[in-house]
Amino acid sequence: MTRNNLKSAFFASLAALALAVGGSSCKKEYLNVDEYIYDMVNLDTVFAKQERLRQYINGIASYLPGESRLWTNSWAPFQGASDENFTSWNDDRHAGIKFLLGEITPYTANTYFNNYGTWYKGIRKANTVLARIDECKELSLTQKREYLGEMYFFRGYFMYLLLQQYGPAVIPSDELLDLGGDAASMVQERSTYDDCVDYVVKNMEKAYTYLPVSKDALSEVYRPTTGAALAVLSRVLLTAASPMYNGNPSYANWKRSDGKPFISQTADNSKWGRAAAAAKRVMETGRYELYTYPFDKATTDPLAPNVPTAPYPNGAGGIDPYRSYKYSFIGEVPATSNPEVIWCTRVNPAAGDSPLWLSSPSHIGGGNGLNITQDLVDAYKMKDGRDINNSSAAFPYPDAASASLTIGTAKNISDVQLVANTPRMYNNREARFYATIGFNHSYWKGTSYTGSTANIKNVEITYYSNGNTAPVNTRPNDYNHTGYTGIKYNHFADNMSQTGSVMAKVFPVFRYAEILLNYAEALNEMSGAYTDTVSSITVSRDVAEIAAAVNRVRFRAGLPGMSAEELASPATIRAAIKAERRVEFALEGRRYHDLRRWLDAPEAYSVPVTGMNVVATSSQRQQFFTRTTISNALTRRNWSFKMYFWPIPKNALDKNSKLVQNPSW
Repeated sequence: MTRNNLKSAFFASLAALALAVGGSSCKKEYLNVDEYIYDMVNLDTVFAKQERLRQYINGIASYLPGESRLWTNSWAPFQGASDENFTSWNDDRHAGIKFLLGEITPYTANTYFNNYGTWYKGIRKANTVLARIDECKELSLTQKREYLGEMYFFRGYFMYLLLQQYGPAVIPSDELLDLGGDAASMVQERSTYDDCVDYVVKNMEKAYTYLPVSKDALSEVYRPTTGAALAVLSRVLLTAASPMYNGNPSYANWKRSDGKPFISQTADNSKWGRAAAAAKRVMETGRYELYTYPFDKATTDPLAPNVPTAPYPNGAGGIDPYRSYKYSFIGEVPATSNPEVIWCTRVNPAAGDSPLWLSSPSHIGGGNGLNITQDLVDAYKMKDGRDINNSSAAFPYPDAASASLTIGTAKNISDVQLVANTPRMYNNREARFYATIGFNHSYWKGTSYTGSTANIKNVEITYYSNGNTAPVNTRPNDYNHTGYTGIKYNHFADNMSQTGSVMAKVFPVFRYAEILLNYAEALNEMSGAYTDTVSSITVSRDVAEIAAAVNRVRFRAGLPGMSAEELASPATIRAAIKAERRVEFALEGRRYHDLRRWLDAPEAYSVPVTGMNVVATSSQRQQFFTRTTISNALTRRNWSFKMYFWPIPKNALDKNSKLVQNPSW
């Protein structure tokens, strides 16, 4: 299992990790007594010195997942098994697709994405620090407070990760293990989902009281702050309020030994209020805002006439929508200067497991193996905010007969060049489309390349069967199946043929756009007022508040705000927010979870996979730009009820007689 650079970069001194950590195989399970004894032998020296304690804490941080590893050597199936995409290979390096294809069992879960024991190990080690931190006399009060905050954050975050992948989890005791106790005392039953949520909340609230407000040094931005703790609360509480976990009758018969349902069978509307208040707490810190880049008269694409031109955030005036959205992902703006990034991880662009490798065309050194579905492409609106199926005369979406026709004249949209060959179906789309989707006849600049090979930079990429990304004879399966790839994480200078010059970047684990849309969604579902007992924030359903939160995201994208038709009812608002989340968070790993918490997954995964007709040649342009159902071994999605959760690995079940498997596995 490859360690991600988040793990090596989370703290500055992970080079000394071996001193304190020993073995860290992902296959070792919770309550590995032998390893615990090993830790106990060394702990006296760990807590004798501040530097050794720091190394031990760095070891705990090393259990955090590499969340930028979305597809290749991923830490979880979430992006690889999303309905947004599929990979060109079904292999161990791209195992997320195995979940889509119904190939995962509790036995194979021993091998693929087996995080179960790792995250419990992280909780246990955080407990060790909390219990013994007073032994380290070298710590200043400020440093002690920060370490305490990090330990509470780790405990809450590891439990959040367990909930996210496996569902209701075992809540371990906060006390250290009594090694003199019998084995039965170390075997525990899973708690209810709501109890696990309360555990996360309790720890994040404690973390909030100890953690610093900000990290000003670039080397420190990977460490949690008060904002990171609040962002976790917002995401976890929104999920807990959602239909999947809030009165879901599909799990009525799934119960603990004491008869309590693992998932609440009573819908509680106050959970939406709790989620709305959690998002509001982040908003009221005043520390975060969507990143915006100033309007550039020479290159910024003019707004559609129906988009408000008042200065942002009251309209889309004065900003460049493309750069405002794109620059948070490509390294153009440092994380310390980006008010949108709440918590992030470092990306190693040169690594074969970074988002850039799989999504980049083979012609410029990429893996050429990421296939974006037509459904995601079609979700992006025209630049006036109209759906492609209901476009306007001012910005029409072409019919099937004219979709493949060229725009005829090249034009620039910020850092993007649309070549003259660009099909009309990709003209006049919203800014986030150009920031995220690489399509046939996209122009890849890759200007960092300085080698002597011709046509490696400033190249028009084509996905025809005879295009410049067509597979070579020695690798006949290495090709794009849909005619679309992701370009979200590619800087215009990035070129995988010269990885040493690829722009350094971060992956935003939590960004402010999520908080705004969390707030809008939770408010919309509320039926009464709610007052948060911790912050004293009171929230209630307010259409103007909902619109204001969503409109900040839309205006930043250069689109008009919510229409009267969208704001007409909770159902229409709900549909609008779901659509907004789909494009705003595309290819960030969130769609997988949204579909499940909304209970929309069965419908989404039952839709046939479509794309362009990539078997057509360049002389068959109209045939290529025809929506085509793609039916092969990589697209035969297999959705069933059990797929709401990842199975608990069989080797974990074998070690805990009270641990029950997830339903239908």
